[in-house]
Amino acid sequence: MPAAGHVNPTLSLVEELLRRGHRVTYAVGPNMLDAVAATGAEVLRLPSEMPAMPPNPQFTPERMATMMQHLMDDARHTFPLLREHFREDMPDAVCYDVATMTGRMLAVELGVPEICLVPNFASNENFSLREAIMSDSTGFDPEMFAEFSRRMEEFSTEMGVPAEPPMSGPPAPLNLVFLPREFQLAAETFDDRFRFIGPMLGSRADQPWQPRDEHAPVLFISLGTAFNNRPEFYQRCMSAFGGTRWQVAMSVGQHVDLDDLGEIPANFDVRRSFPQPSVLRHASVFLSHTGMNSTMESLYYGVPLVAVPQMPEQAANAARAEELGLGRRLDADTVTAEQLRETVEAVAADEAMRARLREMSAALRDCGGAVAGADALEAHLG
Repeated sequence: MPAAGHVNPTLSLVEELLRRGHRVTYAVGPNMLDAVAATGAEVLRLPSEMPAMPPNPQFTPERMATMMQHLMDDARHTFPLLREHFREDMPDAVCYDVATMTGRMLAVELGVPEICLVPNFASNENFSLREAIMSDSTGFDPEMFAEFSRRMEEFSTEMGVPAEPPMSGPPAPLNLVFLPREFQLAAETFDDRFRFIGPMLGSRADQPWQPRDEHAPVLFISLGTAFNNRPEFYQRCMSAFGGTRWQVAMSVGQHVDLDDLGEIPANFDVRRSFPQPSVLRHASVFLSHTGMNSTMESLYYGVPLVAVPQMPEQAANAARAEELGLGRRLDADTVTAEQLRETVEAVAADEAMRARLREMSAALRDCGGAVAGADALEAHLG
């Protein structure tokens, strides 16, 4: 999936495999081509793009149906390209993102081992992230999912290869999960097929960024790369923290017209994007959408989260962080400037939360990262 939250966690693993002398071909859409190419991997360009999202996306059944149609169309365009390319350049294994369907299809087509890459909560026979998310979502419609499954069967018959909807079907024989077992929901139900290798920052952590004021605490604000067209939220943040003690680094993404934000307070640094790991290294609080990649990077550096999730999966991440005492969750649609300011100040001053964050940070750093992932792959393939 050509989204930063799905690609970035894999890049350090690619770098480690290349360092060991393996050859890696990475199939990805144009959004993430440059990031993948920077690892040194061979890049197979796919036409895959993320679906366009309106401001303030509501995950209604209609919206979910549109997204599923997008996934279906993408699979129809990309699977023939993957099959044609890799029939001529046979891999020893196929590693695929859990949110896609074509990788597993390709492994079956070629008769090679499959490895699932999981940048979110993992699922198994006892715990389904998709069911957990959808049961709490207004976008859940059993009839819609039944129709999607029917069309998947048609697609499978057309391609001559079994096809499963994303985040469905049995687990792969090996699943590399980019979070620690300590954060996983229903962790006790996961066996040795699942290797919780944690977040992998790799060379992304070396990108330069320094705060303008060495003495002012840093507040990092970002809604990620997918659902970030929220100018009214950024304006609320400027009202909350403009002229305060905070040195604010605020990422607004590619869709917001910066002129529409109005006058930028002097203590704000507003950009379309930041080198996130480098900013978090200096941050005291992260006001975040709590995508799993951002959540893991925040916890890696021991930074408390103030969560403003934009979609059901992010809400699940936020709820888990709050359950473990690693942050607080707010409603992005209704939160006021005063609530933002009070909550950020509260988590910044919470010493008990800081102690729990230090423990979780140590757990993340002990997961093994890219080295553990490459070791697991090599052992699995013999």
